[in-house]
Amino acid sequence: MDLDQLAERFRVTRQQSEQLCAPLAIEDYGVQPMDDASPPKWHLAHTSWFFETFILNKHLAGYQNFNNQYEYLFNSYYNGVGDPYPRPKRGFLSRPTVDEVMGYRHHVEQHLHGLLAALAPDSPAAVEVAALVELGINHEQQHQELLLTDLKYNFGHNPLAPRYVTEGELSAGVDLAERVERFHEFTGGVVQVGVDPHSEGFKFDNECPRHDVLVHPFRLAEYLVTNSEFLQFVEDGGYQTPSLWLAEGWQTVMDQRWQHPLYWQQQDGAWFEYRLDGLYPLEPALPAVHLSGHECFAYAQWKNARLPTEFEWEVAARDVAMPGPADGAWLESGRFHPAAHRQADEAPIKQLYGTVWQWTQSSYAPYPGFAPLPGTLGEYNGKFMSSQWVLRGGSCATPFGHVRASYRNFFYPPDRWQFSGLRLAQDA
Repeated sequence: MDLDQLAERFRVTRQQSEQLCAPLAIEDYGVQPMDDASPPKWHLAHTSWFFETFILNKHLAGYQNFNNQYEYLFNSYYNGVGDPYPRPKRGFLSRPTVDEVMGYRHHVEQHLHGLLAALAPDSPAAVEVAALVELGINHEQQHQELLLTDLKYNFGHNPLAPRYVTEGELSAGVDLAERVERFHEFTGGVVQVGVDPHSEGFKFDNECPRHDVLVHPFRLAEYLVTNSEFLQFVEDGGYQTPSLWLAEGWQTVMDQRWQHPLYWQQQDGAWFEYRLDGLYPLEPALPAVHLSGHECFAYAQWKNARLPTEFEWEVAARDVAMPGPADGAWLESGRFHPAAHRQADEAPIKQLYGTVWQWTQSSYAPYPGFAPLPGTLGEYNGKFMSSQWVLRGGSCATPFGHVRASYRNFFYPPDRWQFSGLRLAQDA
């Protein structure tokens, strides 16, 4: 165990969160655009609360909280710690100020670096603290993506269509005329999925344990569904055809008056899409994004296909090389919008990682033998294994190195403010 390397990863992660806030005006930090989203200031404070609550308070002798009331204000859902401040009211917290939250962050960082420096390498205490710091780093990386999705929901509903970043060449080098819809066939069989909890490297508890599943022969689409393809569904009346939708999905369409994907809008007969670099004409070649699970299900029905299971996706992804930020994937690329596939990509399945989270038809449930983390941290994943669907692959807003083939994201099927899209599957 190299505690110096861990301390450096902690420093870089914390710095990256603050760098994401660099383009913001002070007025942006406190806006909560809907109940499921949080203000940027809250994300910055909550990730600090996590390190303070689960590491400094338990493992640093004599540690004093920066502010005892923050334990209540910035708790998300850990009932074992205490009753959290109501989620829908996070936007009411004009105080603490942004400066005070930044002071809180730096207070936590200083003391955590001090704790890591004082630990004897490979001691039982060092092993325990290192595992918690690794969890905290991955937790903060998740909130970096949430910070962007929540900010986009705010900006994307502002009539001014404000820019978070400058315009990018989001579809350069792609010729839709040369693209043919293809499916790659997989033989299936009894395969192992998930991760051994005792294996090296970080993994969340919901990825464990490794176990056998039966996967029937299947086909997986070579490409993600693009804007031009999803537009055909829209213009063919997909949002007016109840037979394509699950009952809950159709009720959501009726209740929310959905007529097209989130952030699309029509002006004088032309389609536009809000991106974090502003409002632009809809780019046909770019992957369709900000789709709910219900919209993806309905589109798959319209195409006489289906969504893959999470195990089919994992089988397909195992031998696919992970792209880097230079390929236009991941948060570090600075694009904050999914890139079109690269012409030179010769992998049989394109854009499995780091473009859009891909909805699966699999319910988010525990694997056989699942064991949550001990104590209050057992609330991290396990208590949400109800009524949600699994997504795979990471997105353009996911930090590089955060996901892997076994990584399981999860959201409710009506949710569509995340960077989520779809890939079709078929029975072979």
